Amino acid sequence: MADITHLSIATQTASGLPISRAVLAGRWLFLSGLLGGDLDQGLDAAVRGKAGMPLDGLPRHRREGDFILQQAARFLEASGSHLGNAVRLDQFYPSAAAVDPYHHARKAAFGAFIPPSTSVLAEELLIDDAGLEVSMLAVMPGYGMEPRRSAPANVPVPQHSGFAAAALAGDYVFVAGQMANNEAMSELDKGAYRPTKAIWNGTDIRLQTEFLITARLIPALEAAGSSLANCVKAQVYLTDMHDLPNFMDVWNRHFTSNPCALTVVATSGLGFADAIIEINLLALRDDGATTKTIIEHKPSSAMRLGPAAVQAGDLVLLSGLYAADADGLISTAAEARSVRHLGVSARHQMRSILNAASEICELAGTSLANTVRAQHFYDDFKGFYPSQMIWQEMLPGQPVPLQAVRMPAHHVPGCEVTVDLWAYARG
Repeated sequence: MADITHLSIATQTASGLPISRAVLAGRWLFLSGLLGGDLDQGLDAAVRGKAGMPLDGLPRHRREGDFILQQAARFLEASGSHLGNAVRLDQFYPSAAAVDPYHHARKAAFGAFIPPSTSVLAEELLIDDAGLEVSMLAVMPGYGMEPRRSAPANVPVPQHSGFAAAALAGDYVFVAGQMANNEAMSELDKGAYRPTKAIWNGTDIRLQTEFLITARLIPALEAAGSSLANCVKAQVYLTDMHDLPNFMDVWNRHFTSNPCALTVVATSGLGFADAIIEINLLALRDDGATTKTIIEHKPSSAMRLGPAAVQAGDLVLLSGLYAADADGLISTAAEARSVRHLGVSARHQMRSILNAASEICELAGTSLANTVRAQHFYDDFKGFYPSQMIWQEMLPGQPVPLQAVRMPAHHVPGCEVTVDLWAYARG
């Protein structure tokens, strides 16, 4: 029996896939994959507007942002919470044209406190012509988790975005996605800058990674009473996956002795032209009662870039998983690539991922059935439906708290999807 409650279940008619948009897990509420419509009808009529009056009313993407955030507000209110209790936002856009109109919608919805946010460009969303997809994490009243803004010095926030650079909720610290821009968003910060005429004198990805860790993430954590040692989860977006080896070399110098769960995926672009990396963090307060426990799982060591998982109180945070072994794509999936249009390889890949995730969850004292957040980063949506059927194979009838976006190619040739999964472990 799962310890979570799915508050919103929509079954996609043609596929029969049950999808959950809102999951209540104790003091947490997870909203996943919110779009400006549904997977049956596509974009809502209120978002599309009138075909004969295309310029009537608010801009198209502003309507889309309003629709999504109104949907989020309804989910929160139905559960007894509200937008003021949101502590994290993740946004994906196929085009930068949607970002500013959405920011206007976000400011109107949240008011003075916009929670820590990460926004990146994606190749494609599940609904044709959709301009954005949003996921949100909020806390429930009555647990002493009311969010508090942290304003670390020298950690800039883009003026038109207006989100909190960091926020606290109980023992948890949420740090917004950080790039290596200066405060004015006019150029790279001097600490991450390699002179354009220098043939050598540093490597861009190494400079930006080191700068983000030392000049952005550490100050943000310290201002909230945390530290790198108490980081429990990091998401990293790279504009070029060829930068992965250099990124990992710098990252591991800071985290080898006390790693955090890590997911690294490619992105189609970031909000600052010279940025090639963006990082967000979840951490614990150093003086809090909640402790960090690293979960080991040797069979999945080639399927991830960080530890199998980190448990932080009632949250189990897995590193992003993909279907690889020491030699690359798992053999069952590689052998099926000649019939990839049937989705056989994608099915093998997802089965491998979910089997590993299930074992990792069990080691942390929970189960795959307690999944509260499942971000799927595909490099080709052809494998989406066959791979999603594996969730139903493993958890028959249970809805998936699904977010799915298409991103540029994976760093392991042939791997079609990375799954970033969080599970709930009732205390």
